[in-house]
Amino acid sequence: MSEAIAFDTHRFVKRLTDCGFTEQQAETLADEHVSLLNSNLATKVDIAAVKANVEAVKADIEGLRLATKADIEALRQETKTSIAAVKADIEALRLATRADIEALRQETGAAIETAKSDLMKWMFGGLIAQGGLIVALIKLL
Repeated sequence: MSEAIAFDTHRFVKRLTDCGFTEQQAETLADEHVSLLNSNLATKVDIAAVKANVEAVKADIEGLRLATKADIEALRQETKTSIAAVKADIEALRLATRADIEALRQETGAAIETAKSDLMKWMFGGLIAQGGLIVALIKLL
């Protein structure tokens, strides 16, 4: 990695030795300062790389946005088709239920008529039998 900024290590070492540091201490401290500066500061190349990465991420996000939009539209179309099919099924079920109800209504009406005629037969039969019994009792007495 190239140096991020110009740092005069000779001047730094000279000032430290003038203040009482040994030359070895001053050089070690200068090396550490250079290392810290170079590892923590961004260069123009670093910034350009980040910008390029940001542009790539933006392009990926745009691609995902378009794909998501297409997926949502496909789901909408599929949902419309499904809703139409469900509505058709409901309508068919409604018509079938109406037909079943009408058939049951007719069967019930026919059963009532049959029961009514049977009841009438038994009632008239019973009335005739009672009438005959009454006539027979009157003749006997």
